[in-house]
Amino acid sequence: MRRMIHATTMAVLLAATALPALTQAGPLSPVAYVNNSAVTQYELDQRVRFLEILRAPDANREAALQALIDDRLKLQAARQMGIAVTDQGLEQGLAEFAGRANLSIEAFTEALAREGVDRQAYRDFVRAGVAWREVVRQRIVPTITVSDREVEQELTREIETPIVTQVLVSELVIPAPPGQEQAALALAQRLSETVTSAGEFSAAARQYSAVPSAAQGGQVPWTPLENLAPGLRNIILGLQPGSISQPLTVQGAVVLFFLRDTRGRLRAGAEAQTVDYVELSLPSAAEGARILSVADSCETVYVEANRIPGDVIRRQTQSLDAVPLDVAQRLASLDPNEGTIIDYGAGVRLVMLCDRTPSLIADTTPSTTLPGLPVPARREEAPAAGAAEAPNAQNAASDAAQAAGVAGDGAPPLRSREDVRAVIFNRKATLAADAYLAELRADALMRRP
Repeated sequence: MRRMIHATTMAVLLAATALPALTQAGPLSPVAYVNNSAVTQYELDQRVRFLEILRAPDANREAALQALIDDRLKLQAARQMGIAVTDQGLEQGLAEFAGRANLSIEAFTEALAREGVDRQAYRDFVRAGVAWREVVRQRIVPTITVSDREVEQELTREIETPIVTQVLVSELVIPAPPGQEQAALALAQRLSETVTSAGEFSAAARQYSAVPSAAQGGQVPWTPLENLAPGLRNIILGLQPGSISQPLTVQGAVVLFFLRDTRGRLRAGAEAQTVDYVELSLPSAAEGARILSVADSCETVYVEANRIPGDVIRRQTQSLDAVPLDVAQRLASLDPNEGTIIDYGAGVRLVMLCDRTPSLIADTTPSTTLPGLPVPARREEAPAAGAAEAPNAQNAASDAAQAAGVAGDGAPPLRSREDVRAVIFNRKATLAADAYLAELRADALMRRP
C-alpha cells in the first residue's frame, strides 16, 4: 500500500512539474517580450501565414517576429501620445487594405480564413498600421519641409534619365504541376533571396528552368519594351540592372526574371535648357574684375550694381537658343553663380549665370521676389484625418502613384510639381518614421524566452 501511495504521489508531482513545459509549447506561449507586452506563438504562426498569402518577400518566421515586435512598439508609442484607433478608423483601414485586392472586408476576411488566417490577426495587423500612421501624422509630418529646389532637382533627374526602350533579361521558369505549386514557389522564393549576380542566375537557370533558354543560362536577346505584356513590362521596369524579380506565378509555373541591361533614349526636348542670368554694363574691365572678386551670387551682383550710375543691370530667364550668341557661348561654360567678362571693344559687360534648368520644367515667369531674399521651403500639411490609409508592413508613408498616360513622343509624361513634391514628402516621412522606429527599438526592453 505504501509503495502504491508513494508511486501515486510521484506521478502527481511529475505531472505538476510537466504542466509548465506543456504550457510553454502551446500556441499561447510567448516567443518574445516587448516592454510589458508578450508576442505569442499563435500570433507568430498567424503572421507568417498572412505574409505567405500576401506573397511578401519576407514571409519567414524571423521577419514575421520582427514585424510583430515593431507592431507592439508602434501601438505603445501611440498610447503614450494619447492616440487610440477608433472603430471607424479601423474599419476604414480594413476596407482600404481589402480594396487593394478589389474585395470587401468580409470577402477578404473569408479568403484569409480559408487559408488559415483568422479575423483577429488581420485586424491586429491593420490596427497597428493605422495607429502608426497617426503617430507619423502628429509627430513626423509637422517637421517635414520640401523646397522648390528639391522639386526641381527631382524633375531634372527624371528628364535626364533615359527612357527605356529595350531590355536585356534572363528568365527562369520553374514547372509547377498540380500538387507541387508550393514547392515550386518556395524554390523560386529561395532563389530570389540568394541569387545576386548574372552568373548565379545563369547557373540556377541551367539547373531548374524548363524552357529552351535554360541551355543559355536563361539569357534572352535584346527585347523591345513594347513587345512585352503590360504587366510584365511594369515588373521589368521596376528592376535595376543586376537585380532579380520576385517570383511571378503563372499557370503551371513560377517565373523569375533577371535584368542584365537596358537601352534607352532621352525624351524629346530633354537637352533644351533655359538659363537665368544677369548682364551688367561696366565702365571698365577692371571694375568687372573687382565685382567678380567679391560677388558670389547674382544677388550680390545687384548690390555692386548700385554703385554704378544709371540703369546698368538686367536679369533675364529665357531659352538658351534665344540668348544672343556671344552671351550664350559664355553661359554654356559657367556654373550657377559663376561669372565672366565680355569685352570686344564696344563696351564691357559682366555676365553671371544664376541658374540653368531643363526647358521642360522651366518657369519663365519673372520672379516677384526681391534679389537677395531666399525662397522659403514649404511646410507640408498633414493628410486629412478622415482619409485613412491602409497600413504598410514597413512604414506609414503612402506609395507615390505614377502618372498615367503617354506623352506625344511615346514617353511617359513628366510628373507635375505637386506630384513630385508629394513623392519627396513621402520619402522624407518614411525615412523619419523609420528613424523613430529604430529609436523605439533601441529604448525598448526586449527579450526572448
